[in-house]
Amino acid sequence: MKLLRKILFPIVPIYYIVTWLRNKLYDLGWKSSYTYELPIICVGNLSVGGTGKTPTIEYLIRLLKDNYKVATLSRGYKRESSGFIIANEAASAKTIGDEPFQFYKKFENVVISVDANRRHGITKLIAKEQPDVILLDDAYQHRKVKAGYSILLTAYNNLYCDDIVLPTGNLREPKSGAKRADAIIVTKCPLSITSSEKELILKKIKALPRQHVYFSSIKYAKYIYNEGEAFLLNSLKEKQVTLVTGIANPTPLLDYLKSNALEFEHLNFKDHHVFSLSEIKALKQKAFILTTEKDYMRLYPYFEGEKHLFYLPIEFVIDSPKRFENTIRNFISSA
Repeated sequence: MKLLRKILFPIVPIYYIVTWLRNKLYDLGWKSSYTYELPIICVGNLSVGGTGKTPTIEYLIRLLKDNYKVATLSRGYKRESSGFIIANEAASAKTIGDEPFQFYKKFENVVISVDANRRHGITKLIAKEQPDVILLDDAYQHRKVKAGYSILLTAYNNLYCDDIVLPTGNLREPKSGAKRADAIIVTKCPLSITSSEKELILKKIKALPRQHVYFSSIKYAKYIYNEGEAFLLNSLKEKQVTLVTGIANPTPLLDYLKSNALEFEHLNFKDHHVFSLSEIKALKQKAFILTTEKDYMRLYPYFEGEKHLFYLPIEFVIDSPKRFENTIRNFISSA
């Protein structure tokens, strides 16, 4: 794959021009962006691959759900359905996608919806649910909708400012697209990140005066869970563990488990991997399976009644949380 990307380098200028021109047409108003009266918060990125959108959306849900009727709208990547769907008791990872299904399983009284056409989805949400605020998941490039507040995520170990566009790089659009953001969050930082490291990143990003920049980290839980049980992670030292991951970058998880002196077999799949029946059959032969929460949403329907599949939750931790939360609340109250 790396060799192929290098071979495709001559296409990079073409991709750059096409995506730059598209953005320019929206910026000049020659292509229209639709605005809405209710507050809409967009969470997205410039790059392909995991930047931590799911834990960021969950953080926003927890922040807002007790005071507002919150709705989320996602594409529903790799679902086996189409069109606009609001999650209900019949929902599954197959019908709405693994990440929206994760939201649905974790949060009551939050409207979880999917639609590849965000404008159509917003119209349907307003008509059917009348939410107070909508969280757009992975819609930074969806320029047909102009969110009231846009949050751009970039991973600590893969900053957008150090990258180039597809197909050789990982950027979906030129890095100048970062100027549209109201806030930039550098995600997946080490919990021990220093002030000098932050300053270096700030110099690289060169945020506009109006843009707030935050640094966030992933904090792993001390317990692992399934539908009915919970155990301390350290209790796995006595078990024969198979770690199953279908996420963009499992390295932080691997490092965390190793730092806890856990020994395990690692089965690594592509992000949003759809498990085949033969793969499920092979996994069922494993003594104990640990996976991510997102992967668990796709796997657990095949393991009902079995008690050897568990997931390790993660928590989104952000620096200057009061400033970030007050900014979000002020945006909603003034929208």
